[in-house]
Amino acid sequence: MINTGIKYIEWRDEFSLGIPDVDHEHRELIELINELLEKIAGAGKSPEIMDYLGEILVKISSHFALEEKIMRESGYEEYFEHKRDHDRLLDEIREIMDRFEDSEKFDENEFATQLSLWFTEHFRTRDARFHKFFH
Repeated sequence: MINTGIKYIEWRDEFSLGIPDVDHEHRELIELINELLEKIAGAGKSPEIMDYLGEILVKISSHFALEEKIMRESGYEEYFEHKRDHDRLLDEIREIMDRFEDSEKFDENEFATQLSLWFTEHFRTRDARFHKFFH
């Protein structure tokens, strides 16, 4: 990766849930987000940015649907709290997309920081609890 001063998300073993499909998608999402950050670093307004944001939104939505299906099927007692956290991130991504479209500006550092904090906190708390329940 190019050193742009942007904080990329790095995979850590503690992010693993031990559910192969979910872990694979977590890795893919991190790679996709880092790829977006790499491409937009200093790029300014570009139609490509909105395409990447849309792709991230679709892939994260799909991933959350998989996680939530597994939670419902396993009778996970914290399902609603976990889903609420998923919904919050999706809303935040939509807001980022709206701000980008409205202002024709994209603060890649803010975006990187926001997603990095969200993912690491979510993996550390919500997903860690689900991992303990599932195993």
